[in-house]
Order: sequence, then structure tokens, then C-alpha cells
Amino acid sequence: MRLREINSFVSWLGARIDVSRRAMKPRELVDWFGLREAAPELVLAQFAELHRQVPLLYALLAVNSLAVAYTHHGFAPFWMTVLVPSALVAASLVRLGVWIVRRHKVWDATAARAELRKTHLLAALLSIGYVSWALSLNSYGGPDEHAHVAIFIAITVIGCILCLTNLPQAALSVTVVVTTPYLIYYLWTGNLVFKAVGLNMLLVTAVMIQVMLNNFAGFRQLVTSKGITERLSRDNLRMAHTDALTGLPNRRSFFDGLNERFDEAVKSASPLALGVIDLDHFKPVNDTYGHVVGDRLLEAVAERLREVSGPNLLMARLGGDEFAFLVDCDTGEALDLARRTCALMAEPFRIDNLTLVIGASCGIASLTEGVVDPHAMFDRADYVLYTSKASNRGGVTVYSADHETKIMSAKALEATLRAADLDAEMHLSLQPIVNGRHGTVAAVEALARWTSPILGNVPPDSFIAVAERSGLMHDLTLVLLKKALGIAARLPGEIKLSFNLSAHDITSPPTMLAIVAMVQRSGVDATRLIFEVTETAVIRDFNAAEHSIRLLRSLGCHVALDDFGTGYSSLSHLHRLPIDRVKIDRSFMPGCNSETGRNLLRSVRALCTSMEIVCIAEGVETDSQVSILRQLGYEFFQGYHYARPMPFEALEEWLAAREAAAETRLASGPTRAQTAAAWPDCAGSTERQSEA
Repeated sequence: MRLREINSFVSWLGARIDVSRRAMKPRELVDWFGLREAAPELVLAQFAELHRQVPLLYALLAVNSLAVAYTHHGFAPFWMTVLVPSALVAASLVRLGVWIVRRHKVWDATAARAELRKTHLLAALLSIGYVSWALSLNSYGGPDEHAHVAIFIAITVIGCILCLTNLPQAALSVTVVVTTPYLIYYLWTGNLVFKAVGLNMLLVTAVMIQVMLNNFAGFRQLVTSKGITERLSRDNLRMAHTDALTGLPNRRSFFDGLNERFDEAVKSASPLALGVIDLDHFKPVNDTYGHVVGDRLLEAVAERLREVSGPNLLMARLGGDEFAFLVDCDTGEALDLARRTCALMAEPFRIDNLTLVIGASCGIASLTEGVVDPHAMFDRADYVLYTSKASNRGGVTVYSADHETKIMSAKALEATLRAADLDAEMHLSLQPIVNGRHGTVAAVEALARWTSPILGNVPPDSFIAVAERSGLMHDLTLVLLKKALGIAARLPGEIKLSFNLSAHDITSPPTMLAIVAMVQRSGVDATRLIFEVTETAVIRDFNAAEHSIRLLRSLGCHVALDDFGTGYSSLSHLHRLPIDRVKIDRSFMPGCNSETGRNLLRSVRALCTSMEIVCIAEGVETDSQVSILRQLGYEFFQGYHYARPMPFEALEEWLAAREAAAETRLASGPTRAQTAAAWPDCAGSTERQSEA
């Protein structure tokens, strides 16, 4: 009977060990007891919980041991009531102190697993010591002392199960170590009361083990769910901070890193450099070959950027074809890194059967005394990036005191422009476009001028750029166009008026609609108006530019592509755009003196002729240039050789003087009425131009 009861308890306990509700093989049972299969997050969670529970267990054992030793003092030998319990209590207090001292230490899963195994082993060894000592005391004292021993063992088992719930391996080991000899002893005594106590203890232990395993299963499920949630959260965080196309950190990640590292660098007075990189010629590639090729090119760019190394380097994609980096180094090292990066970008890219050459420009700013926050540091790098693209394309520009002066000047300029009375302060100067064959004026270009009561005469390049950056271009364009339309109404009917549109204008639907409405209300014949757009403006957003140009052409206006040869438009763009005039940039004019330059100018003229586009040479300054250009087939010229920009009143005097001089020199020359034939209303055929 006794052996059967003990065997049934051991069998039941073995069945309970399987918390996954399936029969464990011996090897699996060993692995489970050895904590080999526990996931790292579960091990860390168990270890964290035990830091709160195990000290209580050791305190409970120490107090109970002292109580039993006290009640048996005088009945049992001195060594059993003083020396042995002192050793057991000392061991318990040492372990209690160890757990308390290291409760704030950070553990990894490997170290925590080792500590759990140590806890398991020490718990079993201490249990053997306690139960051996307790059962030895049963030989001394009377019924009360014997009952106290039984209570001590029962409380020890219950306390171990409760405090070691989150380490069931240790709890089960302690239960087996304590309960098995306890049951054997009490069932073997033959005392009916002790048998009842033993069986009662068996049932209580069984229930508590079941509750413990249920709680641990819930704990494990909670830890697993938390782990899954944390992994999903990390994945979401990683996705939120990673560029989906290139796999590089994205804009959010970059600025988070910038804010964090900026604060660290300021506190530690350590160097920090920021670079902003913009790809050159990427947009023409994207527009010509499509977004699929463009995306693959960006992926290839990202792969090359990963090859760049630096101290604690963060390389990110900000969006489009713009990238940035953060690096813990001084300006010189950052400059070297940026140059290596630009050199990598300048090497040809092989995408399928295409060989693409782009390049990159970069602007660098370092943490200096003048930088008050991370965004100011980024703005500095961004500013010199566009300085690079304007005057050092493919190179690197480092922010300096000169740039600081220019920025302050630009800010002052912007503030003045915002407060300006645009209608009163803005005016137009007019520069003639001349038919070189007949010497007549075909058109005049209206050039914006600003005379500020605060700043005086402000260069157009300066205030136009500021207006575009600050969102004032819409209002400025409409004020200038109103003045231009007033001038067009006063010009002789055969002279057209040319007006410049900015990149902002032709990519802004509200601005374009306002322009169309203003032209229609003005009463000026739309065929007498020429709107000039630059190659750079077209490339900025080709689809929007094409839509705007078609809108102007549908109105009857002419459209000229200004500064031709300085941008990066392709021949396919020229074919797609409904332009009827091209203005050759002034930078081509020095080429008149070389055979190579003349061949280039001849090719451009032939291209325009083949596309039935009127071709105007800008920046003409000498008789020699006019003579050479006429030999190359050019007919229309604009430049200081004929006239500088002038107010309308001066233009009227200039036209009158020119006409009078022409009539005096060439009695048979074309009159003002004949000039209309010298400037086709559209990109006419060769016959129409020969008629002129």
C-alpha cells in the first residue's frame, strides 16, 4: 500500500512535468530540466521574476528553521539545534544577499540561463539539507515537536512552489526532494495520524503543482505574446525608419539620429559633420528610361553608398535622389569621405543593357559655435549643396563664413521683399531682339528690376531666387506680367514682347491659370506674347512644364526655351514640348572664335531648322560674332552689341533713332511695317523664313 501510494505520486508528478500537454521523451525531459529549450526572452523573464521571489523564499526558510531549532532546543543535541540550523540559515542568507545585490545588474540570456541552472541546483541541495535535518529532529521531543516538524516541511514545500513558480524545474525538484522522503517516513511509521497527514500533504502538493504549472503556462504564453508584440513593434519601427526602395535609413531615421548625436556632440565637445548629397542628371535618366530604371538606379546608388565607411557613419536616403550622411569626425575627414562618395557616384552604372552616368554633388556642414540646433546644421549643408550644384557640379562644398554672410544677406533680402510694395518697387527693363538680316526689331524681352527704398537696386538673380525659395514668386510674377502686358499694349503692333517664367511658375497650376486669365483680360493679342522658360525649369518637373506650355500655346502665345545648352534636357524632350523658339545661351558666343565652337553652333542651328524652330543667339556683343553667326545661318540676335536693357521710354527713343538712321542709310530697307515678316508668328517652314 505504501509503495503503491508513493509510486502513484511519482508517476503523477512525472505526468505534470509536461507543461505542453504531451508525453515527453527522456531526452526532452532532460533538456527541459536543463533549460536548454527555453527561448531567450522566456529565460530573461523568468530571471527577472525570480529576483523578486527567491529572496522571499530564503527569508522564509531561515525564519522557519530558526523556529524549529528553537522548539527543539533542549530536546535534541546542541549540534542539531544550533550548529546545523546556523549553517543552513547562513547559506540561505548568503544566497538572499546575492540575489538582492545583483538585482539591478543587466543580464543577457546566456548568463541568465546559467544563473537559473545554478539556482535550480542550489535549491535542490539546500532542500536535501533542510529535509534531512528536519526528519532527524523527529527522533527527539514529543507530539508537539513532531507536529512542528511536519508543519515545517509542509510550509517549506508550499513556499518553494509559490516562490519558484516561474522556475518550475526547481520547484518540482524541491518538491520531489522534500516530499518523497517525507511521505516515505510518515507512511512507514504505521501511525494512522501521520499517514493521514502524509496523504493530505500529497493532495495539497498535487493541487499546488497543478496550479503552479497552469500559472507558468500562462506566464510563458504572456512572455511569448509579449515577445511577438515587441518583435512586431521593432519590425514596424525598423520599417518606419527604413527606406523601402534602397534599404537605407530614411529621412525620419536620419533626423532622429541627427537630433540624438547633435546633443551628444555638444555635451562631449566632440566633432560631428553632416553631408547632403544630390545626384546629378538623375531626373533626365528617370524621365527618359522610366521609373523602373530610375528605381533600379537608386538601388545601385544605395549599394555604392554602403561601401563608404567612416567613424560611426550614418548614411540615409532623404527622398527622391537626395541622400545624407552623419559622421563623427572633423571637416577634413568629412570632406575626404564626401569626395570618395562623389567619385563612386561618377563611375558608370550598369542597369540591364544600359550604361548610365550620373554623378553627385555634396554640401558639408560641421558642428561649430554658430550652430545652435541640428536643423540649422542641416540647413547649412543643404545650402552649400545647391551652391555645389550651381557652381561646382559633381564636387563638394564646405560651409564657411562666406556662406554665412550670404545667408544673412538672403534673409535680409527676403524680409525686405516680403515687406515691399511690389507694384511700386518692381519695374521692367526691355532689351531688343533684332533680325540681323534686315536690321529690324522683332521683339523685346521684359527683364525684371527691383529698386528697393531700403536696399537700392537689387540684382534680378538675387531677388528671383529668394522669391522662389520663400513662396513669393506667384505674386511677383503676376505683378510683373501686369506691367509687361501694359508695355505690350503700347509697343508697335509688329514687335512682340517676351516674358520670363520661373521654374515655380510653370509647375504651379494656380499661377498658370492666373497668367492665362490675365492675358485674356488684357486685350493684348496673345500671338504677340512670347513666354520664356529655361531648360532647368523644364527638367524640374517635365510633365507639369509640358502641360503649362501646351496651355500657353492653346491660348495663341509663343513659347521659347531659354538658356538652351546649359541644362540637361534630351532631344526627346525637345520633340515632345510644343515650343517654337530656342534661345542659345550666351556661354556659346565665345565659341565663335574656334572651329569646335562654330561646329557646335552650326549643329544647334541645323537641329532647330530641322524641327522648324526659330533660333535666337543671346549674348551677342561684337560685329565679329554677328558676322560669324550669320554665316552659320543665324538670323535673330540679342545682346549688348545692339542694346542694353532699358526703360520703355528709352526704348521708344532708341526705336525712333534706329528707324531714322535706317531710313537714312537704306532708303530701300524694310520699314516698321515690314518687320512683321522678319519674325514668324510660329515656327514656320524654311519658305516662311526666306520670305522674311
